Amino acid sequence: MFGAYLTSAIGCLSFMSQLPFLPFSKPVIDEATIAAVGDVLRSGWITSGPKVQAFEAQLSEFFGGRPVRTFNSGTCTMEIALRIAGIGPGDEVITTPISWVATANVILEVGATPVFADIDPVTRNIDLDQLETAITPRTKAIIPVYLAGLPLDMNRLYAIAQKHGLRIVEDAAQALGSSWNDQRIGATGDFVSFSFQANKNVTSSEGGCLVLNTPEEVRLAEKYRLQGVTRNGFDGLDVDVLGGKFNMTDVAAAIGLGQFAHIEAITAHRRELARHYFECFGADFEAQYGAQLPPADFENSNWHLFQLVLPERKDGQPARATFMEQMQALGVGIGYHYPPIHLLSLYRERGFKEGMFPVAERVGRLIVSLPMFTSMTKADVERSVAAVKSVLKP
Repeated sequence: MFGAYLTSAIGCLSFMSQLPFLPFSKPVIDEATIAAVGDVLRSGWITSGPKVQAFEAQLSEFFGGRPVRTFNSGTCTMEIALRIAGIGPGDEVITTPISWVATANVILEVGATPVFADIDPVTRNIDLDQLETAITPRTKAIIPVYLAGLPLDMNRLYAIAQKHGLRIVEDAAQALGSSWNDQRIGATGDFVSFSFQANKNVTSSEGGCLVLNTPEEVRLAEKYRLQGVTRNGFDGLDVDVLGGKFNMTDVAAAIGLGQFAHIEAITAHRRELARHYFECFGADFEAQYGAQLPPADFENSNWHLFQLVLPERKDGQPARATFMEQMQALGVGIGYHYPPIHLLSLYRERGFKEGMFPVAERVGRLIVSLPMFTSMTKADVERSVAAVKSVLKP
């Protein structure tokens, strides 16, 4: 029945309208994890405790023994990394315009100046040529982003940083399970920040972690995580830095532990779904439909997202809004990640404007994210592709 549906445009539309809605993303929490959360709630210790310590230990092992600390978001992790690196007023930090706005907001939070560099039109990550051109004597750090889980050329990134004496805070929010040259993202490098937000490959409902380098950085991270507090003995307490309230709870850690136990299977399954997307789109999709597929990387990317860049429309209609509306009408969820940060009001007020980063502006206007989540099947992929082809039909 499904094969007939795929080969008939009329049958396709009719069949899709009768199927349950296919969401863009959906967290999958197994019964063992739900039971573990119940155990935490019954234990009487629901804030940071043994589950947080266990989660940090497993993450550290995954990253080759590097020290890891967990937090209540993958945003504060980047801010804390910048603070540990001594970044503040008068400093510049270079990042990409195509990311969740948190990537740039944390630069403002520490009082530094965000500087953007345009993106590569194929990978949609920051263009390393543009990045190096943007470096000035005030540049102190780089925040690269691995969009959809696809890493940059890590060798070149770190060569640029070393050449100019810069710290790197890797925004690997979407890249847990990704790799570069057979090494896991997070197992090498400088600061590496991950997110466990609800739509990530591994979730703790909300949360994140920061991979660090030295015992002193770990001590600072712990201080910044909880009001700058240092404890000694039963009643000794001091505060020597201004920290916040960023600790992860044991409830969140229990979810993270349950999810993280399946990280290898999750990554492998998502790569298989991505392969099937390419098989279903076919070799002539880009030429026939005018949309751009992502790079077909099945070794490094964890395929957090499967994204298309839509063709420019010539009829004056908003291409993405029209596309999203029609996909929703066919029962297929759709998202977009992300609008260009530099064109948001907060950043326009700081002097950014249209035309400064043309590749990012085009991609940010036309990019969409198709359904991709752990419990998806190949039949779901086929349904998603059929809907795309129906909406974009030449």
